[in-house]
Amino acid sequence: MKQFFIFSVLVLFFLNSTVAQEYSKQELDSIKKEIFTIKNDVNQIQLQLSDAKKTLKAGIFVATLGYTVTIIGGQLLGTNPQLGEALLYTGGAIGIGGTIVLVNGFNKISLKKPIVGN
Repeated sequence: MKQFFIFSVLVLFFLNSTVAQEYSKQELDSIKKEIFTIKNDVNQIQLQLSDAKKTLKAGIFVATLGYTVTIIGGQLLGTNPQLGEALLYTGGAIGIGGTIVLVNGFNKISLKKPIVGN
C-alpha cells in the first residue's frame, strides 16, 4: 500500500511537471509583455513619488515658515501692534501658499483609476 502511494505521487508529480512545461510561445510572449508592462508601471510610480517628494518637502517648509511668522506676529501684538498685525497677515498668506504647494504634492501622488481589462 505504501509503495502504491509513493508510485502515485511520483506519477502525479511527473505529469504535472510535463504539463507545466507545455506553454506555447504565444503564452510566453504574453507573459513577457505583462511583465514589461508591470515594470513600466512601477517605474512611472517611482518617478511620480520622487517628484511628489520634492514638492511635499517644499510645501512643508513654506507652510512651516508661514505659520512660524504668524506665531511671531501674534506674540508681537502686545508690544508692537503694527508689526505684529503685519506679521500675522504675511505669515498667514505664506502659510496658505505652503498649504497649496502641499496639496499639489499630494495630487502628484494620486494615481488614475486602473483600467479594468481582460
